[in-house]
Amino acid sequence: MAARLSLRDRLLSPRVARAMTSPLGIVLAGVGAAAGIITGLGPIGAVAGAALAWGGRVAAAIPPAPAGPDIEPRALGEPWRAFVTRALANRGRFHQAVREARDGPLTERLGQIGVRIDAGVEESWQVAQRAHSLTQARRQVDKAAIEGQLAEARRALGDPNLPPTMAPTYERTVESLQAQLASARRMEQVITQANAELGLLDARLGEAVTRAIELGARAGDVGELGELGDDVESLVREMEALRQALEEVGPVARGGAAG
Repeated sequence: MAARLSLRDRLLSPRVARAMTSPLGIVLAGVGAAAGIITGLGPIGAVAGAALAWGGRVAAAIPPAPAGPDIEPRALGEPWRAFVTRALANRGRFHQAVREARDGPLTERLGQIGVRIDAGVEESWQVAQRAHSLTQARRQVDKAAIEGQLAEARRALGDPNLPPTMAPTYERTVESLQAQLASARRMEQVITQANAELGLLDARLGEAVTRAIELGARAGDVGELGELGDDVESLVREMEALRQALEEVGPVARGGAAG
């Protein structure tokens, strides 16, 4: 499933609906018809000219497809797949509500909020991808095996018969194994935190969408969307911050695990 709106969604947007019935569109149709007659094409030319002019006006009003990333929840393991799937479902509910809302200032504002909803869903996808990669990296670290090696190295260090020249080697071995375990623990902490935070942000996205649907359904005052817009903007910023945190911690944790 893609992060960008389909052509059908864009054709059904309020902006296109207004273009279809706008005075400018009607004037352009008249100009096109006149051009068809002047060029000597007769009634058929007039109809064709009017259609081309009106169609050009409507085509110009179709919102461009956002250049967002392709979102493929199936590429992720759980729980990250479920988070992204819910985010996509919430985004779909929101855009459906905008399409069904009565045309006017409220719909315009909902459309603006929808742009940030889309951004939030894309951030959710980015976060889930990074959390998935970190989860995969953590699975490559065999803590039980490392702990066994660490216990063996410590026993060797405690052996009274250990030659003094061997002690530094075992000491470095202990340090390396401890570093690997510390790295695994950091990854576990980041994964757990990402799980909790992404779950909360997902729930807040669903709440925002439900509120938008409610306001659109009862055709409330556009001023009522101010708080909702602020909440969505805050949500997107928190998603961005979580993604950045994963970008910073992930490489460090993987680098430590490799040592």
